[in-house]
Amino acid sequence: MKTTGTSPDVEIIYEDNHLLAVNKPAGILSQEDITGKPDLLNICKTYLKQAYNKPGNVFLGLLHRLDRPVSGIMLFAKTSKAASRISEQIRNRTFKKNYLAIAEGSPPSYQFLSHHLVKDKDKNISTVVKSASKQSKLAELTFNKLHSSHGLHLLQISLITGRAHQIRVQLSNEGYPIWGDKKYGSISKGDIALHAYKLKFEHPTLKNEIELYAKLPSCHPWKYFSLNPPG
Repeated sequence: MKTTGTSPDVEIIYEDNHLLAVNKPAGILSQEDITGKPDLLNICKTYLKQAYNKPGNVFLGLLHRLDRPVSGIMLFAKTSKAASRISEQIRNRTFKKNYLAIAEGSPPSYQFLSHHLVKDKDKNISTVVKSASKQSKLAELTFNKLHSSHGLHLLQISLITGRAHQIRVQLSNEGYPIWGDKKYGSISKGDIALHAYKLKFEHPTLKNEIELYAKLPSCHPWKYFSLNPPG
């Protein structure tokens, strides 16, 4: 995907009349904020406007988000029908998201994690608390350790819930922060090694199951690991 101006090129993973899936580069906002820096939603709107010569505003539904430093697959809805039906799958937890992370420490081969998290909106940080409260939200995930190399570990993560910074804070709380995630305890210098690599959902109109993958970044420390075939 190429757009005019200073926006970065973005890889298209899947596109049809109802959906657009792209591979978000690390460091790009999912949607516009007060900084005015490039964001993926507007980059994709510009692409649709140019590619299909659309006059006026372009509809594109933001179905989910990735933190700015996180890379990987994001799905957008090109029609209101698709937005409504995919959003329902997200609410019903039939919309499945899998991540890959490179972790420090000594994670086990498999683990189920369940914590109560509280988000500090002013500091943009989530914290694990000991017990449930009105302010907390339950966060759950599972992970499998796929490979280890150079003292680091490639984890495949399946989200059960979707909370702010969930993967980052839960792994850090257990003693294996994500490489490069200085906000949550990593001492490594570089972009956070967290990548949304797989989505599985029901197509909003065709009703068949769709599986989409985003290729791994090629930068350090991802170069130590491979995932072929995906999944």
